[in-house]
Amino acid sequence: MSASLPRVNQGIRVPQIRLIGAKGEQVGIVDAAEGLRRAREEGLDLVEVAPLAKPPVCRILDYGKFLYALSKKEKEARRKHKIIEVKEVKLTSKIGEHDYQTKLRNARRFLEKGDRVKLTLFFRGREITHLEIGLKMIERFTQDLADWAAVERNTGLEGKAIQVYFAPKAGGKKSAPARPAMIPGKNEKGQTNSSHAEIKDEQSSKKTV
Repeated sequence: MSASLPRVNQGIRVPQIRLIGAKGEQVGIVDAAEGLRRAREEGLDLVEVAPLAKPPVCRILDYGKFLYALSKKEKEARRKHKIIEVKEVKLTSKIGEHDYQTKLRNARRFLEKGDRVKLTLFFRGREITHLEIGLKMIERFTQDLADWAAVERNTGLEGKAIQVYFAPKAGGKKSAPARPAMIPGKNEKGQTNSSHAEIKDEQSSKKTV
């Protein structure tokens, strides 16, 4: 919420105001005390909406609802001006499958948060002589992100690295949450599995015979 809130009711300390009624009608220039009296009669508040005007403009309205609308507007403005970061994911042309999947999950997580992703593929030593292996790795990574992102830019080979920039897709796919570990004898809801319980009862009865 903004630190500078509008003056309201007795806080409006000017002799005269330009008054706007509760329905948006222009009442005209009246004494501030008269504006406050009218607001009280309607069970509402007198709020200064244009303090720099001569005289200041005040409106009769519900101050609580006014603050809520103001807060909502500020949150929406902050959301639209969110700083978008560029997160880097580094690969090599000979990366192992486990490490590849970890890098891929990280990239998807960044994209789901609205950030851009910079993929950097490094060629070490003589790996540069097998450029096609690295290009296939980039193609695979791009396909694995197809539901999450679109390619913004591909720098091509610069030195011993290729960089590809990805931007999140509007309404892009979300990663499925991890499923909880199953407990023996329990179903997915944590309830006792009836067939498992029956086997236990049968085993118990055999012991007591």
